[in-house]
Order: sequence, then structure tokens, then C-alpha cells
Amino acid sequence: MTFESIAKHQCMGVGCGKEGSTLQCPTCLKLGIKGGFFCSQDCFKRNWSNHKALHGTPTLYNPFPTFTFTGSLRPVYPLSERRAVPKSINPPDYWQTGIPRNPAPLFDRRVKFTILDQAGQDAMRKVCRLAREVLDIAAAAIRPGVTTDYIDEIVHKACLERDSYPSPLNYNHFPKSVCTSLNEVICHGIPDQRPLRDGDILNIDVTLYHGGYHGDLNETYYVGPSASADPDSVRVVETARECLDKAIELVKPGTLFRAYGDVIEAHAKSRDCSVIRSFCGHGIHEVFHCLPNVPHYANNKAVGAAKEGMCFTIEPMVALGSWRERIWPDNWTAVTVDGGRSAQFEHTLLVTKDGVEVLTARLPDSPGIAVPFPVPSGSV
Repeated sequence: MTFESIAKHQCMGVGCGKEGSTLQCPTCLKLGIKGGFFCSQDCFKRNWSNHKALHGTPTLYNPFPTFTFTGSLRPVYPLSERRAVPKSINPPDYWQTGIPRNPAPLFDRRVKFTILDQAGQDAMRKVCRLAREVLDIAAAAIRPGVTTDYIDEIVHKACLERDSYPSPLNYNHFPKSVCTSLNEVICHGIPDQRPLRDGDILNIDVTLYHGGYHGDLNETYYVGPSASADPDSVRVVETARECLDKAIELVKPGTLFRAYGDVIEAHAKSRDCSVIRSFCGHGIHEVFHCLPNVPHYANNKAVGAAKEGMCFTIEPMVALGSWRERIWPDNWTAVTVDGGRSAQFEHTLLVTKDGVEVLTARLPDSPGIAVPFPVPSGSV
């Protein structure tokens, strides 16, 4: 069965062909399509040991066949099962319920920003170093043909090997251990069964929870030689990278949180790119997301200024077209409204006495080095 035919009827299974496989797919019934059957519970029980072999590889499908997508990307389901975390690993407060117990609303201006003591700063240094290691391991696996679900598996295992919990897992019911955002996806992409293709750009957003603290970073990578040779892909990726670097140059005690957006948007516009407005940088430490809010667009109204001992992220999202977004029916995947490509980079930062320490800084052998902007044809 081709993917094109799957996209038309979305049947999740066709039964094993044996007695008992007589439960028709509800979607097929609704659409008036014949032939999509599931196995009954009796069939499962009789063939428990080899039921997967009876069915073969699960049918891939688009779970949102009536949704108007803004670009060419489609989700490819079924998602793999939720990955297990051993009891020996200390989890965050939301690991079972999915609801984080935030100490204060993100937009409550009366709340004081957290200043970390030396022990807290050292804990952030450690978890951010581990997060960098995990991101680099995941990035090294990027190649055409690899699925984002496989990237999720790599991240999950690498977190466990470091006695760490993958912070995204069940955070507000997010189903996976990492966010993987392809092409027109701005952020919060859910890893699935779509193989990466030569020419894609892929953002991997890793967060670890270790020793009671979270460390958060992300980068956007080129998939295959076609991506790094495409002028538009290079423009959006390298502009996002440069926007983050330029914003970090401003970080020191006294810098207003509203100031970073001015330099980010000015540089993005100079590259004929837009800055996404709906998502911002955030405070991070024992809480995954907290105050301060750090918008990335100009003339914003963010409250407060950096102080020594603060930890927060800056994570500009840059697009080739409109800055507006649309959310897929999974309630997570944010895409550009016009289907234009988007890229993002993020670091967790610690404000020092006279500047900033980039806790998630790249290592000398980190994958995903910057690519020079293509020289226009006819230029000397």
C-alpha cells in the first residue's frame, strides 16, 4: 500500500486475515471505505505470542486527514509507545500526572525572579553539560532515512545513561522525550515515523532533568548535502544561529529582558527573515519553564532585567516568510502559517558578575557547524 493511498483512508490496521478479524476501522466506516478491519480481543488472546508476526509492519497513516496543512509536511503515525523510565531515576513532579506544579504563573508580574546560590549554579552547570552531550549524540545520528522516532529513542536512552529524566516526556502530556521540528515546524514537533529526507532541516530540542534541575538547548541541522546547498535553508538556519549569538552578547547584569528582541529582529530583518512572536525564552532551574519571559521580537513589553545568579534561555525562532503560526490538531506542533521554513537555536545562560556563562555551549567536536552563506551566481 502506498503512502498516497494511506493518506486517503487512514486505516490503522487490516486484521490478521484469520477468524476474529471482523472489527471494521471506525474511520473507514465513516468514509464509506471497505476492507479496514481490526482483530478482536479473542484473536489477540489466541495469538498473543506471534500476533505481531501475523500482522506484519503496522500501516503508516496521517491521523489528521481533513486538516488543512500549511506546507508539505505530514505527520506519520502510529507513534511508538511511551518510553519507560526506570524507578532509579529521579523524575520531575509532572512525570505521572503530566501537569507541572509551577510555583507561580508565567505572566504574574508580582513574582520575583529566582537567583541561584552557588549550589544551584553548580547543579545547572552539570545538567546543562549532560544536555549538550545528549544533543550532540542525537545530532550525530541525523541522516536521510532515519526517522524522528529513532532520534527520540536515541535521546531517551542517552538521558537514562546519564541518570537523567528527559524533561519533555509527559510535560503537559507531551508524548515523547524530545521535540523534533522539521522544515516548516517552528517548535514542539512530535517525533514520528517519517524518514528524514535529503534537503530537510531538523531542529532537535533537548532538555534533561538531573539532580533536581533542568538543562535546555536546541539546534537546527542540515539533513544531507541538498539542505546545506540550498540558499533559503542556509539563510534561515544561519540567521537563527547568528540571532542567538548576537543576543547573548548583550547578557550581563542590568540588561533589560526586552532588549534582546530588538537586536534579534533587527538582524533577522537584515537577512529578509521574520521572528516568531508566540514563543519566548524563559527562566529555568528547578522548574522547566518559569519567569522571566524573554521575547525575541522588537518593541516587546517584557518586565525586568538580568541579575547575577539568574538562569534563563534565549531561543529565537526565525522564518523565511510570515512570523505567524498555526497549531496542528495534536495540540503541540506549531508550523508557519504560510508553510515557509523555520529554524531555531537555544542556549541556557547563567548571568555572572560581569557577563554571562553559556552553560550549554558547543564543544569543539559538536556536530552541526555553521555553513557559509552561498555566494550569488555572478558574484566575484
